[in-house]
Amino acid sequence: MRKGQNPAKYVNTVAKPARITVAVLNYIPFQSGFYAQTLDVLKVCLGSIWDNTTELPYDLMVFDNGSCQEAIDYLLEAHQQGKIQYLLLSEKNLGKGGAWNLIFEAAPGEVIAYSDNDVYFYQGWLSKSLQILETYSKVGMVTSRPFPTMPELYSNTVQWAQQSAEVSLEQGRLIPWDVFKAFDMSRGLTEEQARQAYETHQDVRLTYRGILAYAGASHWQFIAYKSALQQFLPFYMDKPMGQVLVLDQKMNDAGYLRLMTNDPLTQNMSNRLDWIHTPPVGGRTRSRDNSLRRKFLNVTPVKRILLGLYDRIFHWYYDIQ
Repeated sequence: MRKGQNPAKYVNTVAKPARITVAVLNYIPFQSGFYAQTLDVLKVCLGSIWDNTTELPYDLMVFDNGSCQEAIDYLLEAHQQGKIQYLLLSEKNLGKGGAWNLIFEAAPGEVIAYSDNDVYFYQGWLSKSLQILETYSKVGMVTSRPFPTMPELYSNTVQWAQQSAEVSLEQGRLIPWDVFKAFDMSRGLTEEQARQAYETHQDVRLTYRGILAYAGASHWQFIAYKSALQQFLPFYMDKPMGQVLVLDQKMNDAGYLRLMTNDPLTQNMSNRLDWIHTPPVGGRTRSRDNSLRRKFLNVTPVKRILLGLYDRIFHWYYDIQ
């Protein structure tokens, strides 16, 4: 039989969540091989959010998708320190689709600023992205940097721009070379490969009510209205990765605009810290290791064999059920 009254009955107010939820998806199964630096990358990612998201109030949510104990311990400590407002821990890796199903439902904010765990954020990223989201019509997602994307995934954005008298549309090689190179090389391309891609790509840039934005966006980092994202739930993906373009495709097919900021306000770090850019444009960058070992490892047959072996070992230990 109950004794006394629950003290919560006498609490007259409860905390209200911020309008914006910054949500980070984390997955670090172990700390070796491909994942050797990813805990440090996660720390830099979250640190850049804490340091460079000062212009608007937000709550930080982290969804951990079955990481190793070291990563979980770090996240628990940050949560206990009040740096993470909402921490969700999954026992198993649900894949990105399964994680999105939970994040897009659980995030309490009206606006969700989603990110993978390998993104570096620069000052002003949130406010400038939100400005595009709130200014343009029927925006599905805004990525906080320009980079080359697939035209077929922003076809409805171009169509909307061509049919709107208020929109000025430019086409051509518009992304500056250093901005283009910084992103492509962060994905593992050489400077020569990035240059070849740069010489052949075309950008689409819009101006609407005085606000510049590139056509295109990406699932690795974006802000969106929660109500828009929930229209596409649930996501059914039978692999942890490789099917994530489904969100980009669904957004475009539904007629939503997919846009990017005019300035590079985020940077992809991938699985290492070599390519953090400060400042985001025109600053000093760290050069890659040009040793003979690096050149040998990048020889196509050698690279294919070693990465194939690594992939097989990964599946032996972390077999995807």
